[in-house]
Amino acid sequence: MSFTPYLNFGGNCREAFTAYQEIFGGELSIVAMSDAPGAEPVPEGMADLVMNAALKFENHLLMASDVFDIDNFDAMQYMYVNFTTTDLDLAERVFEALADGGKVEMPMGETFWAPRFGVTVDRFGTPWMVNGEAAEE
Repeated sequence: MSFTPYLNFGGNCREAFTAYQEIFGGELSIVAMSDAPGAEPVPEGMADLVMNAALKFENHLLMASDVFDIDNFDAMQYMYVNFTTTDLDLAERVFEALADGGKVEMPMGETFWAPRFGVTVDRFGTPWMVNGEAAEE
């Protein structure tokens, strides 16, 4: 069993996932609305919206799309994408990259459960928890 986060964006999915690939690496695949098969024309102003974005890693996947009703899009709330690593330097770098231009909710620091932990909402509106766990000895 697995769970795959599927994020929604208000017209900036391509920009967000390009940034996420720069931060995390992985293989990025983006399908625009204009790439959809079929005879139906794409509604005006929607051709460049992302129908599906996938950032693939060895055995992990992060997916997203732009919403169709951009005018009524609200930023994500009440959920976080959690990134966990035992590489504490990587945790720091990822947190700083995600926080750049965003809003830090909890600065990266030591907690009772992890040597490094921080919470931020990135500049695209995605809430993140970054966990730097102690390496098993």
